[in-house]
Amino acid sequence: MTSGTVGRNGKDSKDDHGRSSPQTSGSGDIARTLDLLWSTGPRPSRGPKPALTVERIVDTAVRIADEEGVDAVSMRRIATELGTGTMSLYRYVPGKAELLDLMLDRVRHPADQEPSPGGSEGWRTALETMARDTLALYRRHPWLVRVNQSRPILGPSALAALEKVLGRIKPMGLTDPELVSAVIMLDGYVVGAARTQVHQEEAERTSGLSNAEFYAAQVPTLAKAMATGHYPVLASLAPETFDADFDHFDFGLQRILDGLEVLVARRRGE
Repeated sequence: MTSGTVGRNGKDSKDDHGRSSPQTSGSGDIARTLDLLWSTGPRPSRGPKPALTVERIVDTAVRIADEEGVDAVSMRRIATELGTGTMSLYRYVPGKAELLDLMLDRVRHPADQEPSPGGSEGWRTALETMARDTLALYRRHPWLVRVNQSRPILGPSALAALEKVLGRIKPMGLTDPELVSAVIMLDGYVVGAARTQVHQEEAERTSGLSNAEFYAAQVPTLAKAMATGHYPVLASLAPETFDADFDHFDFGLQRILDGLEVLVARRRGE
């Protein structure tokens, strides 16, 4: 079984077919990454005045990933973009594994987020805002779906985002583990939806077929299949069932929030 991780040397692993495997957060030197995220480590002091900063390196890496995908990010490529030698980057960042964690925290920085409503809204609006903001984040940075973030390094931006949403949903009256679980549940739903959207857009680009054209090509065969009588439920569905205008994301999001609403009411004895 192949692992699909980035090793400590920052190189992508490959599966048995030679394809790049998803890259993994937290796979570098954890202590060094935390030093860089929280600015607790030593700063370069020898030699001439530094011409680079960690921020410039990370921002360049994010731009490359946004434009070409995370697999295009390498220390050599970043050095070329910044007009410097590859080895000079290692004075600031140990390698690509640590750089990936810095990138993940960078895109969650408040300065990189779309404006959100103030903090006076109810818990349901707060969670809905979080969900839509997260979906927008993945749409701005599609490469995020290629990263295994099951074990994230917790930097300032990640903690600030968690602090913000927990502060707004605390009045729900759930236990602390349940509050965190609600956030995890919504995040899992949004990431799944974002992955589907990003993959659909990627399929359109690579195939040259829009989603409408792709499914239209299957209609003649599917019509014959429905006529056999083997699929009575599918054959009975209304014509608008698969209308592209139906907002599946919003439907699922509202049902999750409805479920939490029932739990909150139960806890309050309503």
